[in-house]
Amino acid sequence: MAISDWPEDERPRERLLRQGAGALSDAELLAIFLRVGVRGKSAVDLARELLQRFGSLNGLFAAGQRELAAVPGMGNAKYAQIQAILEMARRALGEELKQGTAFASPGAVRDYLRLRLAAEPREVFLALWLDARHQLITAEALFHGTLTQTAVYPREVVKTALAHNAAAVIFAHNHPSGVAEPSRADEQLTAALKQSLALVDVKVLDHFVVAGNAPPLSFAERGLL
Repeated sequence: MAISDWPEDERPRERLLRQGAGALSDAELLAIFLRVGVRGKSAVDLARELLQRFGSLNGLFAAGQRELAAVPGMGNAKYAQIQAILEMARRALGEELKQGTAFASPGAVRDYLRLRLAAEPREVFLALWLDARHQLITAEALFHGTLTQTAVYPREVVKTALAHNAAAVIFAHNHPSGVAEPSRADEQLTAALKQSLALVDVKVLDHFVVAGNAPPLSFAERGLL
């Protein structure tokens, strides 16, 4: 049955307008984006199939162009739309961070990091370089690694901090395994970076681990800084 044949109070778009986007499930939100289904399937049915196939919204967003185009009802246009939506969300959150101090909106920091890193198939080590007022100068991916590890070089991090004239930094990296728990190596690296950057008066404010849909884990909140 097409969504247009559903009772009006059950249609995703009408529910969003009446109750807000937060009241909708992942499948319903995705159905609004898809707009139409395929033969024999409504947009909600197709959305559920996509979530099952890719495991989650993050999995769907991380899918490559060929992977997505292989699903009936999807294609290059839908892939381009998804990438455009993700990039707009990243930029909007980046603008929010630049307009205020990073820790005045910790939720925005976490949301930005999840959008930036959660769907990455390999480990990425990211730095949010901040000025003396803790406003964002730039967000920069410093190193890219494998499925399980990333080689990070403190000397290169220090050089980059000086190039940006940064006064502070928030580090983040992702765990493609989906487990947010920091490793002993993560703790040792953070300590080494903190020590190296202290020599040039750059303060490490936090280090986040991003994994799947879970809220990014904060080293500062864990007492690991």
